[in-house]
Amino acid sequence: MVGGLLPAGTTLPPLPHLLVVLLATGGVALALRRRRPRVTGRRVLALAPWMALGSAAHVLYVVDALPPLLAPFAGSPTVYLTVGALAGAAWLAADAARPDRVAATLAGAGAVLLVPVVAVAVGTGISLAGARWSALALALTVPIAGAAWVGLTRLRPETAVTGGVGALAVFGHALDGVSTAVGTTQLGFGERTPVSRILLEIEGLPSVPVLGEGWLFLLVKLAVASAVVWLFAAYVREDPAEGYLLLGFVAAMGLGPAAHNLLLFSVAA
Repeated sequence: MVGGLLPAGTTLPPLPHLLVVLLATGGVALALRRRRPRVTGRRVLALAPWMALGSAAHVLYVVDALPPLLAPFAGSPTVYLTVGALAGAAWLAADAARPDRVAATLAGAGAVLLVPVVAVAVGTGISLAGARWSALALALTVPIAGAAWVGLTRLRPETAVTGGVGALAVFGHALDGVSTAVGTTQLGFGERTPVSRILLEIEGLPSVPVLGEGWLFLLVKLAVASAVVWLFAAYVREDPAEGYLLLGFVAAMGLGPAAHNLLLFSVAA
């Protein structure tokens, strides 16, 4: 029964790989706890390329483009620990080397790793139809997320304190909603998460251009993301370090799957 509640494709790597990931993650977490680098909104925003990196690496896993030795590190959910350990190590290194430029260094390091991973994925082959729909999904998301953010901050002005991290959370979940709707409606992809699949399989909904019947899924994603950002506003105000970190995790839960969708559609549709 529990297996039915987990996303399809959830697997654990072989024991040696699992031990490496757990030891690395534990070691980095311990080092972060000891050093306690300063957490700001800009530094959490700098993790955005790392959120996309995990998704891009998992696409390589899905299309079988990784060497056998590395592939288990990019399975789901192991890839989250793998990239989390790398990002944490990069944060520690940046904080030790240039404490005044942590955000820029962290974002740059993530981008430097992300570009070749995306290049390898694209090198496996491009689906022109998938790439067009991915571009359309991204273009459509920008005004939708912008309108949602403006509406949220006007309806609940206190949410403005979450700044760029709050906006990233709304954008990430909007992009996940749009790309998922496009993928299931226009490209025939299935949804792996059970709860999301229930929303996408509701019958009798009117169809709209581009999103098809997936517009309900998008609305739910926007409503939930906006509500979470609003609830976190007080947390960010009272304890910015923990508030920004947790809100960054919320953003990653949207931006990560969205980036995965866009890249996967572009190479495998």
